[in-house]
Order: sequence, then structure tokens, then C-alpha cells
Amino acid sequence: MWEDFANFDDHLNQEEVAVRDMVRKFVDKTIIPIIGKHYQQGTFPMELVGQMGEYGLFGADLQGYGCAGMSPLSYAMICQELERGDTGIRSFVSVQSSLAMFAIYTFGSQEQKERWLPAMASGKKIGSFCLTEPDFGSNPGGMRTKAIENQDGYLLNGNKMWITNGSIADIAIVWAKLNGKVKGFLVEKETPGSETSDIHNKLSLRASVTSKMCLEDCQVAKSALLPLAHGLKAPFACLNKARFGIAWGAIGAAMDCYQRAREYAMARCQFNDQPLASHQLIQVKLAEMLTEICKAQFLSLQVSRLLEKGAAKPAHISMIKLNNTEMALNIARTARAILGANGIVTDYAVMRHQCNLETAITYEGTSDIHRLILGQAITGIPAYC
Repeated sequence: MWEDFANFDDHLNQEEVAVRDMVRKFVDKTIIPIIGKHYQQGTFPMELVGQMGEYGLFGADLQGYGCAGMSPLSYAMICQELERGDTGIRSFVSVQSSLAMFAIYTFGSQEQKERWLPAMASGKKIGSFCLTEPDFGSNPGGMRTKAIENQDGYLLNGNKMWITNGSIADIAIVWAKLNGKVKGFLVEKETPGSETSDIHNKLSLRASVTSKMCLEDCQVAKSALLPLAHGLKAPFACLNKARFGIAWGAIGAAMDCYQRAREYAMARCQFNDQPLASHQLIQVKLAEMLTEICKAQFLSLQVSRLLEKGAAKPAHISMIKLNNTEMALNIARTARAILGANGIVTDYAVMRHQCNLETAITYEGTSDIHRLILGQAITGIPAYC
């Protein structure tokens, strides 16, 4: 009963349930048995990429070009279940789908779409998204990366940071200022003048590739320009789509932490050989955790349905990204407390989720930035400075 306490499944259609169950089985069988080791070693399981492509998980809600053409909520179920396994795996799929593929799909030429999207949908080609810079995270409009048009195309110079999939990507979506206006460029792997290196010593998202990029007189052809991307609205549209997946992924992480805490509390005996779950303090924690998960699911369901109808605003997605990531982090911390000392080892996963969620409340807009987005929607007054 606790697995679907508020009958959430009643609000899913057959496709959404089937997708959720398919990915759940894939995660249970393929990801969960190996992810703890990869997290400890700081490696990404590349062998999963082709399998996820076969399951249609890349660009799942895009139409054509080998993509599955699923509904937004089916894509949400993919993100939820993948992050039940690990945030790093969901991040890989989010960047591939919502940032790199969506940028090409929405702002690219027909030639760019036909060249890259089918290969990315199958997992044969990997994409990355290069917006953040060493000095500009929450304020991407201040970017210093520049493009200069010349007879051969465009010359790119600048630095990018915190690029998921960076060093393993075949194609990078690089955002730069051309004549003072933000434009998107496709930079292929090993293009002369572009150098990508990994960021090491991470304490979060360890089963994910995180990189930095240096562009020094990087020459790309005229065909590398995303012709329909004009200004910051273009990368923001990609980020908004990614935030939707992050919000649902956080629910998956919370679900896994809750399940592990409940199972542990039922099995672990303490004080007169009584299970931890028989004590009031533990039951209060379990009740509050489950309530927060249910609230997040139904808020996110409403935003998903608005998205299907084209009625979702960026502030709606900011609300669920803010709520769900902070909810999941709090649940991970509570689960860790219930597990006691066992909560810090990878066998029980909750500390891994907790560390990953510390990043989830930061990327694609920090929690405070999303509060300000909501504040602007409420008052009509921007207050970012």
C-alpha cells in the first residue's frame, strides 16, 4: 500500500504506466547492481548508453528522427525511475535529451537535425551543453565566450565549466556571443582549438562525467550555427525542459531513500528486540517522508498536464524543480538518520543520493534563483540583483 499510497497510478494512462514499469525493471536489473561501485570509483557506466538507446530513452518526447514521440509525463516517468537508480544516470539522459537534442531539434537546421538526432536517439552519438562559465553561473548573460564571423565560418574563444558528458560527447552545443547577441554553435569532438578535460575530486555526481572546455581560436564552419537560436531565450528554453526532468528525477531519488529507510526500520531491531518501525519517532519520520513524496508527485503531475496542453509557464517548472529537489534532499537526510551508521555506506544508497541531491539543488538554476523566478511571477518585479 505504501508504494502508491495516494493512488497516483490512477492518473497515468497505459503508455505512461508501461514506460514507468519498463524503465523500473531496467533500473532494478541493470543500474542498481553496479552503480555503487561506479560511484566509489568515480566512473560512468558507458555500457549503459547503447542499452538506453535501444529502450528509446534519449529524446523520448521528441517527434521523428528515430525518437519515441512519448508524452511529457512518459518522459517524466523515465527521469523518475532513472534517478531512483542514480542522479548521474538521469543527468546523462537529461543532457542528451533535454539540452543537446532539444537544442538541435528546436533551433537547428534540417541538415543538422538529420545528421545528429537519429544517431543521438540511438546512443551512437553523445551530446553536451556548454553554457556555464567559470565566472558566470546564475548570470549566463554575462558570458565572455565570443564568436567572430570570418570567411570560413566562426572563430570561438572562451571557457566553459560544469559540462555533463563533456569529454565523452561527440557534439557540444556551445553558447557564445556573436556581435553581442547569444548564439548557439555545434562544436564536434576534436575540433582544433577546442580542448575538454574532466573535473576530478567530486564528492557528488561521481558516476557522471563532468568537464570543462577551453576554446582558443576554435574554427567552426558556417553550418555549425544553430540558425533559429536568437538570444538567451534559446538556452533558457533548453534549461526549462531539463528542469522538468530534474524535478521528476528528484522524486525518484526520494522514493528510493524512503523505500530503503522503511525496509531498514522494519528489519532492524533495537530496544527489547522491537523493530525500529515500532517506535513513534521513526513512524513520524516515515509518515512525513511519504506525505512529501505524494505532494511532490501530484504537484508535478499538474505541471506535466499543463505542459501537454502548452499551458505550463517557466515559473510552474521552477516551482516543481525547487520543491522536489529540496524535498528529496530532506528525505535523503532523514533516511540517512534512520539507517544510523549504516546510512553512510554505498550498500544502502541513501548517502549517495544525498550527495547527488546537493548538486541537484544547484544545477539548472539554484533553489534561490527559482525562488526569484517565482517571486517575479507573483509580483511582476524582477529581483535578481
